[in-house]
Amino acid sequence: MRTRDDAACVRQDRPARSPRGLGLALAVAALPVLALWALNVGHAAIPLDRLLAAVTQFDASREHVILWEVRLPRMLAGLLVGAQLAVAGAIMQAVTANPLASPGLLGINAGAAFAVVLAIALAGIDGAGTLMWFAFLGAGAAAVTVYALGSAGRGGATPLKLALAGAVLTAFLASLTTVILLRDQTTLDNVRLWSVGSLSGRPMSAVLTIGPWGLAGLLGAVLTSGPIMTLSLGSDLSRTLGQNLVLWRAISAALVVLLAGAAVALAGPVGFIGLVVPHMARLLVGPDYRWIIAYSAPLGAGLVVLADTVPRALSGVDMPVGVTLALVGGPVFIALVRRQRWNLR
Repeated sequence: MRTRDDAACVRQDRPARSPRGLGLALAVAALPVLALWALNVGHAAIPLDRLLAAVTQFDASREHVILWEVRLPRMLAGLLVGAQLAVAGAIMQAVTANPLASPGLLGINAGAAFAVVLAIALAGIDGAGTLMWFAFLGAGAAAVTVYALGSAGRGGATPLKLALAGAVLTAFLASLTTVILLRDQTTLDNVRLWSVGSLSGRPMSAVLTIGPWGLAGLLGAVLTSGPIMTLSLGSDLSRTLGQNLVLWRAISAALVVLLAGAAVALAGPVGFIGLVVPHMARLLVGPDYRWIIAYSAPLGAGLVVLADTVPRALSGVDMPVGVTLALVGGPVFIALVRRQRWNLR
């Protein structure tokens, strides 16, 4: 049972909200600064005035083409993917009462990636709009499978059983995906970077096609953060407050599939964002998921853009963002685990 945190969430006094609101405003305000810096990192340095001119007065010059065809889609994709995966992870942790829940660890990213690779290999599909639907289908199927496996046996779907089921399904689907890529050289060449999580080479058409779905998921998460907060208090208290558990769990699952599916369709199975960022937000704002969801969006967006840009800024190496996040996210998550004790039974 969650008692102390529940009481802290329910009793939010007005003076405590002001620092949270200010922190959220600062996190959002930092994103344009980070975006401008990311647009200026690369082999060709583009002054700020030329960056702004490319938006207002495009002249087809080399600098403007680089901005519109390479850097701007990459930066926008990073912001979208980071926000979507972080918010999806926050929703999953709230609904499942599982601090290890995330699209990556519970098999949703792996399911979406497997469906996309299967569509490319078997049907030759390469359009972002069509692949997005396969990502949604794979993410949804993986979510249902993990919940069914985690619900089997006595005790129903406990956090530990869900985590184990997600780990098993992730390993299984990752193995199947690898088999397909090893047997199909053409598909491997097409999705080599995407399969490890990469923003490189994302065309603006893909961002414009998939982006609105991700934004719709983010808007839905913000609008439903109150009921999601109630879900996080536990089944008994949620029923006492008159919440329809089946309905709101279904809505929460649909939001996670929408957010994670769109993110994977755009950048591949990027890991650790959905796991680490909600815990970062929780350290800043406490256990209230209304604030955790709000903070997770800008924190996740900024972290992905940083992870994609810093290697290029420091060494000129274009490292896939999924690799960078794996290198950084592992130690960060271990530090988070050491800071708090979790009951996973």
